[in-house]
Amino acid sequence: MSTTTWLRIPGMMVGLALAAIVNAAGEPAKGVALLNGQNLDGWTHVLADPSVAREAVWSVRDGMLVCTGTPIGVLYTEKDYTNFSLVVEYRWAPGTKPGNSGIMSRMIRGTGALPRTVEVQLGHGNAGDVMGLQGYPIANGGQPRWFERESKVAGRINGVKKALDAEKPPGEWNRVEIDVRDGNYTVRVNGQLVNEASGVEVRPGPIGLQSEGGEIHFRNVMLTPR
Repeated sequence: MSTTTWLRIPGMMVGLALAAIVNAAGEPAKGVALLNGQNLDGWTHVLADPSVAREAVWSVRDGMLVCTGTPIGVLYTEKDYTNFSLVVEYRWAPGTKPGNSGIMSRMIRGTGALPRTVEVQLGHGNAGDVMGLQGYPIANGGQPRWFERESKVAGRINGVKKALDAEKPPGEWNRVEIDVRDGNYTVRVNGQLVNEASGVEVRPGPIGLQSEGGEIHFRNVMLTPR
């Protein structure tokens, strides 16, 4: 049994479980480091230009994953996940102009370099938005900050805008925590609760890190299955 406290931010009321995450057997769930800091074992990819080698876009340097941002594509896990807690640290390359990127989950393989997926946005100024790309189903249900639009490259996009801006200045490390339970996504950026989306289609899929303009670095990518 866990104790729950309720936190209210504009347009949201979220229950925060104070007990540790447990598995079906009642034992604490174990986190898995998705990046080993040495190579890209356990990951595969897709790029808009298939003639470009993976190593030209994603590489490991000083224990972190470096993504050049071009061409558009996604580096994603060979394994699938449905419900999980995920921690990702990222920064825009110091001294460069911040660009766009995202953390993908429940991704549908074979749907292109900008796939049908749920994306937690990392684009500078929008970190924490939760979006369904290429028509990935997220039900409106009267959610505050709901949006939908059409994109030439990402098809129909719908989702929920962040409630507040918690990003650090470009070049500094940010910590994103994503809690996924069935149809619900909860997102914290640098310890602040910035978004909650519900009505997300439940299905297994890989975790992905996006290349979409601007050099970005990732480290300490830790996933705890639920």
